[in-house]
Amino acid sequence: MNHSPRRATLTIALCFIVALIEGFDLQSAGTAAAGLRQMFSLDPKMMGWVFSAGIIGLLPGAFFGGWIADRIGRKKILIAAVLLFGVFSLGTAYVEQFSGLLLVRFMTGLGLGAALPNLIALCAEAVGEQRRGTAISVMYAGVPLGGALAAVVAMTFGEHWQMTFFIGGLAPLLVVPLMLLWLPESSAFKQVRHVSGEARSSVGQALFGEGRGMTTMGLWLSYFFTLTVMYMLLNWLPSLLLEQGFSKPQAGLVQMLFNIGGTLGSLLGGLLLDRCNAIKVVLFVYAGLLSALAGVGVSVGIVPMAVAGFAAGLFVMAAQLVLYALAPPSYPTAVRATGVGAAVAIGRLGSVAGPLAAGQILAAGAGTSTVLLATSPGLVIATLAILSVIRRSDEPRAGTVNSAAEHS
Repeated sequence: MNHSPRRATLTIALCFIVALIEGFDLQSAGTAAAGLRQMFSLDPKMMGWVFSAGIIGLLPGAFFGGWIADRIGRKKILIAAVLLFGVFSLGTAYVEQFSGLLLVRFMTGLGLGAALPNLIALCAEAVGEQRRGTAISVMYAGVPLGGALAAVVAMTFGEHWQMTFFIGGLAPLLVVPLMLLWLPESSAFKQVRHVSGEARSSVGQALFGEGRGMTTMGLWLSYFFTLTVMYMLLNWLPSLLLEQGFSKPQAGLVQMLFNIGGTLGSLLGGLLLDRCNAIKVVLFVYAGLLSALAGVGVSVGIVPMAVAGFAAGLFVMAAQLVLYALAPPSYPTAVRATGVGAAVAIGRLGSVAGPLAAGQILAAGAGTSTVLLATSPGLVIATLAILSVIRRSDEPRAGTVNSAAEHS
């Protein structure tokens, strides 16, 4: 299969730009929360709904975005998704009613959700299997960077919270013409389309056919539990730190280090996977994550807490990237975006469950360490599940994890 370096570079560069905007838009409601709260006079419960509306949209977005892309092409769906979240992010700056706000956040989430499985599939198919993890890592590093940019914009424009949504809406609309011109459709997808004509497999067949059932279930379990922990940390880390007696600036510093760790972890996850034994990488990353969470639970001074926060960001993001790199080779090209999209959608369920579960545990009067302790069984399940996926993918022919079913 031809993997021309120029096509691969163009694909990864454009996908990185989309991931950057995606990261910006994912964090935009959080960074503009104070302005939204004032404008719509929202109580904490209503604010929770504003955040949830976007997250709820991510779920069907990821699933249908992947499924339709296997039918009509990765590029078309990615462009449609970028248009969708651009238009509705822009719309967030103009809505006047609370119900309208919920609708635009849901539609923004739908577009953001549909983009991710196609970004992963395009990057995975743009390069040879030796560099697949690295390609997905480089692309995905755009997401935490975009989140950091959203924070910078919010700090710069202070009172003018609408600016966040102007930028988050105009940027994707400006990128669409570039994608139309320069983003190549996946050659693996075109090849399969050429060979199989219009053959269609059902969703069940795509996910569970040809002995893929155990692999799909393993991916789903690991995505669900890993993203539960990730989003719990993203949403609750500052509050947990304040509860432990740290000051607001100290909590802000730890949160910043958590994000910097996340950016590094995002690059590290895929790079390690391409260079080292996949089983060792998984054991290292998840053991690191469990240790970092223990550190966040027991650290007293700001220095050990800053180190633990940085490590938690690094390992949780590396774990997510390892999962993103292991999903594409688990499915043949014809159903790859469906498989990746379904796994991402299940991960999104975890991203809704994590913050909710943490809120319930804290409401019951438990402390930070209890919340963090409650996550460890899930992480152990995630580790065992993803190890079973690697073992299965190694069965057809000995070698690295990347020798998994690649019928293209």
